[in-house]
Amino acid sequence: MSEINAGRPRHPKALYVLAMTEMWERFAYYLLAGILLLYLKDDQTGGKGIRPDTAADITGTFLALIWLPLFVGGMIADRYLGYIKSIFIGGILLAAGYFGLMLPGNTAMYISLGLIICGNGFFKPNISTLLGNIYNKEELKPLKDTAYNIFYMGINTGALLCNVAAAYLRNKYSWGYAFGAAGVGMIIGLILFGLNLKHIRQGDIRKPPQKEDMGLGSIAGYVFLPAAIAAVIGFKAPTAIFGHTLMGTQSSDAFIFACVPIIGFFISIWMKANKEDKRGIGALLYIFAVSVIFWALYYQIFTGYTLWTDRYTDRTINSPIVRKTADFMGLLQEVNTSPRKVDSVNARLMPVSDASGRVIQTLGPDPYFQNLPKDKWPPDGTSLKIANPELYTSIVPFFIVTLTPLLVGLLAWLRKRKREPTTPAKFGIALFLSGISSLVMFFAVLSIASIYQDKVSPAWLWGTYFVICTAEIFLSPMGLSMVSKLAPARLTSLLMGGWFLTMSLGSKFAGLMASSWDKFPDKRTYFIVYFVAGILGSAILFSRIRSLNRVVKERTGEA
Repeated sequence: MSEINAGRPRHPKALYVLAMTEMWERFAYYLLAGILLLYLKDDQTGGKGIRPDTAADITGTFLALIWLPLFVGGMIADRYLGYIKSIFIGGILLAAGYFGLMLPGNTAMYISLGLIICGNGFFKPNISTLLGNIYNKEELKPLKDTAYNIFYMGINTGALLCNVAAAYLRNKYSWGYAFGAAGVGMIIGLILFGLNLKHIRQGDIRKPPQKEDMGLGSIAGYVFLPAAIAAVIGFKAPTAIFGHTLMGTQSSDAFIFACVPIIGFFISIWMKANKEDKRGIGALLYIFAVSVIFWALYYQIFTGYTLWTDRYTDRTINSPIVRKTADFMGLLQEVNTSPRKVDSVNARLMPVSDASGRVIQTLGPDPYFQNLPKDKWPPDGTSLKIANPELYTSIVPFFIVTLTPLLVGLLAWLRKRKREPTTPAKFGIALFLSGISSLVMFFAVLSIASIYQDKVSPAWLWGTYFVICTAEIFLSPMGLSMVSKLAPARLTSLLMGGWFLTMSLGSKFAGLMASSWDKFPDKRTYFIVYFVAGILGSAILFSRIRSLNRVVKERTGEA
């Protein structure tokens, strides 16, 4: 039962149980997301030594696939397993995958990533649905948006801590220990969840399917099989017909083709829905489509911005106190100028290939020095200690944790004055801000004479992450809340999976762009493309803002 204080509802204990569980799960996930690209392309300290463009494509594909099966896991929970059982199954698969990454060999790596993808499909949509079910009680409905913001702070607390653990463990020990820490975090989350089931069972409510709903067997025939066939066609047909891929790699073509039947499935849900449900589902699908743009910008954090941090950001720490503290905590990596095999690059730091397309290897200093003036190099025989690239990823959750209470307070102040933006308007604001975040990076390129001859201040990353975090606070928790408000009760977890599908597509596009990083000799072009996309997405959403507000008000009584 919800807790009542002097006749006014307050947040039940279930919120904090679920937030803590999600915090540890996200600790594990964001630890992996923060270092995966770096691990794949590292050829100096025990990584895979994969070409940066291929590493970016693999990372983008993983970030896409991690979200893709969520609608399946949500549907299975909706109709068969229930949410609590699904969360346990997902958590166990996730832990096995993280521990599996400690094993040597590419086969173990790909199997482990597959376990993580499957585990996330069972875990992620259902813990969000549990929270939504609990807050569907009449006395708690006014607190739902705030509850999702608190839940989201739990997510970002885990994301804030994980990169410190990753940097320390890979600097002091190896990449494998960092992956093992992710597995430990997942186990801690499951233990917390299991010990507090009495607080959350109230949300494990399944609604019976309606006659218009497709069964799992039908979905397998109408969605999974066509998706598999489409993936095979996408993998082979473009190369056979055009002599080249459409999206850069055959795996990317396969992914995009496979998404077509899945997108068609969600459209079919809307087409077959009864009149009462149709408008709510239609509004969700419209918002989903536009939100893909936001996630394509946001997931540059783990792809394009990770490359930017690694190659172009000045990662030296000028403050002696901060430097000594970070070094004591094991958060600084050492680079030196001793010759070793590195990729040969041209004046724009683009890899130089031979006639067969193979990148030419040469002897040179650590790649960090390729665009660092020689007067900043350490003396021969000594090392330069710099911050790990993944530490900058923690800027994002830092801003989420610190800005969320401020933004929630601002929105509450506006609500009292009846001037709070509607939920759909928050999506439009988020898209606009995401475009501005790329504009910040555009000016970062202009901040020095040449990013190919000198490093750029990390202040620009702080600036762009501040803007994108503000956008994320407007959009991401509102997405979870929006699904809970507009989705028919029996389809809540399934459509929650549809929301996460937008992240999947956005992640893939982020990876595709990052894999083309070296094809943009002028990085201003790279960032201006995203700026235009964000502004355009905002305009598209605001063009339908009145009708979207009406639908939300019809379904919930408030916009």
